[in-house]
Amino acid sequence: MAEHGTILLYTDGACSGNPGAGGYGVVLKYGNLCRELSGGFARTTNNRMELLAVITGLEAVKWDRADVLVTSDSAYVVNAINQGWLKNWVENGFVSRSGGKKKPVSNVDLWKRLLPLLGKHSVRFEWVKGHNDHPENERCDRLAVAASKEPSLPADLGYEQNIA
Repeated sequence: MAEHGTILLYTDGACSGNPGAGGYGVVLKYGNLCRELSGGFARTTNNRMELLAVITGLEAVKWDRADVLVTSDSAYVVNAINQGWLKNWVENGFVSRSGGKKKPVSNVDLWKRLLPLLGKHSVRFEWVKGHNDHPENERCDRLAVAASKEPSLPADLGYEQNIA
């Protein structure tokens, strides 16, 4: 599927309070090239920042049909893909059916933003234990925490609209 080699995408999100000030960090590696991305919001959640890190990284990939390996310490994100939760959420109109109960899925705006990126590229997800001396994961964490502490962070409109 891919014309090029594998892009390694490392991601992490951070939040001071949940909700609270949050940030995401991304490290993209391809061969000997490395690019770092980060950003933050005044009030958001950790899960939103974990998911936004993946989205931001995939949006930064310049060519179509890239082979991308996403490494994340977010069980929420990795399990949503690898265990088929996202596929089920889409099929059920973003309603989760767990234990016989129906409940709206969180962060629908971000999942909908991720879906076309998953179709554009060949993306695999790998979970890594956080804060376990994984160099790229630790770097992403530092980027995310630093971004969450920037002055005058913008509002996370997706979060604000979902709690209104």
